[in-house]
Amino acid sequence: MLKKSILLLSLCWMNSVFALPTLSVVTEVSPPHQTLIDGEVAGISTELVRLILDDAGFEANINVYPWARAYHIADSQPNTLIYNMARTPKREHHFHWIGFVASYQLGFVSLSRPSQVIKIGSLDDAKQYVTAVQRGDFSTEWLIQQGFKPDTNLIITPSIAESWQLLQKGKVDLVIDDIESVNAMFHEHADTPPSITLQYIIPELKQQTWLAANIDTPLATIDKLIAAHKKVSKTELYRHVMRYTTD
Repeated sequence: MLKKSILLLSLCWMNSVFALPTLSVVTEVSPPHQTLIDGEVAGISTELVRLILDDAGFEANINVYPWARAYHIADSQPNTLIYNMARTPKREHHFHWIGFVASYQLGFVSLSRPSQVIKIGSLDDAKQYVTAVQRGDFSTEWLIQQGFKPDTNLIITPSIAESWQLLQKGKVDLVIDDIESVNAMFHEHADTPPSITLQYIIPELKQQTWLAANIDTPLATIDKLIAAHKKVSKTELYRHVMRYTTD
């Protein structure tokens, strides 16, 4: 009896040692890549992330926040993943980079209004208008580096949904986004989606974005996730989501 008890205790200890950790995953709402349907996080990039987690054998909770908060959580808490994130020099050493889970062609997007004709053929042209951008987003930082000024021709919001609301209400002239993402945002939040125009694609902001993990996440976990991403990258879903390239 004593030997059985010792054996059971040993097995329980081994299971606790080798059990995979439960991961936390954070993101923002940004249709069609990340959406909320009846309180459940969905979207085409979310599908990829769930496939990666399943293949790697991890359980995970996915939660949405305004981008700046999602970034802070992922930056400060081990065993936390974040998507879709641009890989920048400033962020490089704060995260492990698992793999691509989205592709964007970002540019200035406007609504078609009879009372206002917007024509943008260059970055400088856009400076005469007011653009809504998101706090903590890499595109916001890049525009400021190019001479755009917060509270003058940049309005910084907590989320893309709030940027869109300002655009719809005529409080700003432009948002920065991928044209498909904006179409999806309008269809999700408006009964009668307005006519939108992609005014100008910004070549420097055309990119593929990542699933990343807090830098203090165990390397064994990272290796499993990278291996799972490699498998998922061969699927038809992955090819569909990543149809844009950075070439």
